Amino acid sequence: MSLPPRLSPLLEQFDFACERLLGRLAGPLVDSGNGVEIGVAALGDDEYLWEPVPDCWSVRRRHDGPGARATSLTGAGGWGRDWADSPHPFPPPFTTIAWRLSHLSEMLTLRADHTNGTRSLTRAGYRTPGDAAGGLAAFEAGAAAWREALLAADDTALDTVGHSTYPNGSDAEDPFLDIVWWVNQEVLHHGAEIALIRDLYRAQHS
Repeated sequence: MSLPPRLSPLLEQFDFACERLLGRLAGPLVDSGNGVEIGVAALGDDEYLWEPVPDCWSVRRRHDGPGARATSLTGAGGWGRDWADSPHPFPPPFTTIAWRLSHLSEMLTLRADHTNGTRSLTRAGYRTPGDAAGGLAAFEAGAAAWREALLAADDTALDTVGHSTYPNGSDAEDPFLDIVWWVNQEVLHHGAEIALIRDLYRAQHS
């Protein structure tokens, strides 16, 4: 099936954002933004879980319980991500690389499943990795699954409200094309945040 022309630039943007984020996290080289490759150390566990300010939200061992102002640890397994039901704390807690990467991975994985998969995966069943290597692998898997869902979308799907039945977003109210745009913005802005935290960690630990 040929890719709808409206989808092509969004898919290119998604691919670029994922490639840039993975390069920024795994190295050994990443484009600095002007065509010059710079060296990047691979993300380690200490940095993955680093809390640069007090009372961060992060990924935690389930037996340790949620962090400050969180009411639960989402997901299944031995680790979970700090969370609170609505209304969320204000001002919002600062979130670690682990939290942001887990958020992206969960969103991509579940949205892909609720677009062209089993339409059964839930936030409660998602397993959050507690280490950097697992976090990177989960993001790569989620991004690949979402990309596969995009490649299966035709023009009719792009205009269909509820083509994705993802239960934690606006998918039930918006055309699928709007959801694709929104997912790109999530990867772009959280990717930029993660890159900035990496810069801060390097400055604090050099």
